[in-house]
Amino acid sequence: MKRSNNLPSDYTQVRRKNRAVQDPAWIRGFLHNAPYGTIATVWEDQPFLKPSLFAYDEDENVIYLHSALEGRMRTNVETNPRICFCVSQMGRLLPATTAMEFGVEYESVVVFGQVIILENPVEARHALQRLLDKYFPHLRPGVDYRPIIEEELNITSVYRLDIDGWSGKVDKAEPEFPGAFFFGQVPIKGDQEANR
Repeated sequence: MKRSNNLPSDYTQVRRKNRAVQDPAWIRGFLHNAPYGTIATVWEDQPFLKPSLFAYDEDENVIYLHSALEGRMRTNVETNPRICFCVSQMGRLLPATTAMEFGVEYESVVVFGQVIILENPVEARHALQRLLDKYFPHLRPGVDYRPIIEEELNITSVYRLDIDGWSGKVDKAEPEFPGAFFFGQVPIKGDQEANR
């Protein structure tokens, strides 16, 4: 059954409307291509963030994740299955002539929903295989590696994030933005001045 991705309330809305992505196909594509995301859970009043590999299943409109059998993530979702999941990508840094006008290009998707711990071994194996297929698409189970076995399922927490809503956001500058550069590739001072 395909789950709904309608935006049910204000918490999925982007404040800066001029940066909001209105195209669900763009959001789905971003979820397919992002290399990893960050899942936010909570224990009482203490938030917890965990970077995580994930696989988005567009047909079911769910995200599959996994973790250790025991740990903070498992404990948190057992207590409160409501979560937030974010994927993002940083573009160029954008210098300016005043501190307030400096900026950065970015793209992001924030997903809201409920995590289900997959107890059914067939569904858990399917979810883990989706993760393997995403990150190692050139390798095949039973050919290049031993398929997932029961002992491995017994020591892994496998999750399905049922998506209730999402939002996408993009901020991009003009291609010829003067002095723009990527983080870690700081231009030489003379090059910056020549571009202004």
